[in-house]
Amino acid sequence: MSQPKPQRYLDTARRAAAAGAAVLAERTGRPLTDTKSGGGDWVTDFDRRAEQAVRDVIVAAHPADTITGEEYGTTTPAEPSGVEWSIDPLDGTTNFVRGIVYYATSVAVRDADGVWQAGAVNAPALGVEYYAARGEGAWRTGTAPAAPGTQAPTPERLTGPDADTDGPLLATGFGYTLKRHVPQVAALGALMPGFANMRRLGSAALDVCLVADGTLDAYAEFGTHVHDWSAAMLIAEEAGVPVLRPEGYPDWAAAGRINFERVRSQHVG
Repeated sequence: MSQPKPQRYLDTARRAAAAGAAVLAERTGRPLTDTKSGGGDWVTDFDRRAEQAVRDVIVAAHPADTITGEEYGTTTPAEPSGVEWSIDPLDGTTNFVRGIVYYATSVAVRDADGVWQAGAVNAPALGVEYYAARGEGAWRTGTAPAAPGTQAPTPERLTGPDADTDGPLLATGFGYTLKRHVPQVAALGALMPGFANMRRLGSAALDVCLVADGTLDAYAEFGTHVHDWSAAMLIAEEAGVPVLRPEGYPDWAAAGRINFERVRSQHVG
């Protein structure tokens, strides 16, 4: 008996994200980098190899599906199913290069109607995986193998942040160019009312997952790509968190206790 589609998609997403994360786990020392859009916008051989590992899992399981990844763009089969996979093989490359533990492989899938069905975010340096299938809730589990004679980690269902928490935290991120990050910083002040402080961890996918598990209370960032938030926003949504997916690029992505209309209408050049 075959699995229902969201569960089949989730199984593939988790295996694909784990394959990418396994490549990232090979890191020893500071990797060599190439520069993409600007200073600090790096890409490494790990980004490329992790994306290929993710693609290999998806193609083997769903050969008729389209795949869009950060490093290798969009691959469309001769007779596409209409389903599209979104890959960020290494979300948080700067952190990865510098030896900061907040980075992850993110994999998500949307159906032919554009509805996100499943997603997984696997953070190998943290030893944690977040995942969700539409209508099935959001979950977090450890990724380290169980010690001999012990049970595997029990997945924890996520329910979002505590609305009554003292000192709520907002997460955000900034671009790599002066043209982008100066107005981003300027816009941040309009988002801060209602929050005690702000965190900038360097991985949009993990920022949103940390809202889903209640570690952070909200996330808002201007100028993100689909692969940055595709899996994490579904995870947050399935945790009961209100989300705002960008209607275009550049635009705002947000999750948590944010005034969405203000975010949507805030102009950032």
